[in-house]
Amino acid sequence: MLWDVDGTIVDASDGILRRLTITLEHFGRTAPTRAELVHWIGPPMFQSFQATAGMTPEQAAEAVSYYRTLGKADGYTTGARLFPGVAEVIREVAAAGIPQATASSKPEIQVAALMDHFDLTPCLTAVVGATSDERTLARKADIVAEALRRLEVAGVDTSRPVLVGDRHHDVEGGAEQGVPVIFVQWGFSWPHEAEGAQASVSTIGQLRDLLLVRNADA
Repeated sequence: MLWDVDGTIVDASDGILRRLTITLEHFGRTAPTRAELVHWIGPPMFQSFQATAGMTPEQAAEAVSYYRTLGKADGYTTGARLFPGVAEVIREVAAAGIPQATASSKPEIQVAALMDHFDLTPCLTAVVGATSDERTLARKADIVAEALRRLEVAGVDTSRPVLVGDRHHDVEGGAEQGVPVIFVQWGFSWPHEAEGAQASVSTIGQLRDLLLVRNADA
């Protein structure tokens, strides 16, 4: 079981909005509204600064560095909260003996801090995220591949994986690696982004039924 983090497990929107506002104003750009966070949460910030703020790759790299400095000063878990019920499902999946890993576009150092903060690390065989520069390892497909690689190294049978995510990047990245995706609708996404997912759920109960009933039937 692979898990996206932002918008799937964790709602870190308050901190993201604050740091984005400071960063974009610092670089002479317009700060986003909360409604516009849908354009930012999900893909790597390096991409978003280019696609959404119109920066060059060089400017985006500088903006990412500035943004990450703010995040480190804040503490990676400040203002972050779990989406209701998700942690319980992760613990139930672990109790059922299903190996799990994160597969997040967030820098891995931040993912690890969040999983520790919410006491989810013991449920995970691997904690996988992007490299800090968001360039060396940043594409969702590559992160999914890395998560599967680390699970295999740990002795996990990865022949029937599934990815839980909330953005079209998750659907596309999973498809590139042949991994079906369960799309959760409580994150930061447009309805059409679920297109191509194996399933789409709107409640934690629906997700629990898919993950645990699927395992029971296997």
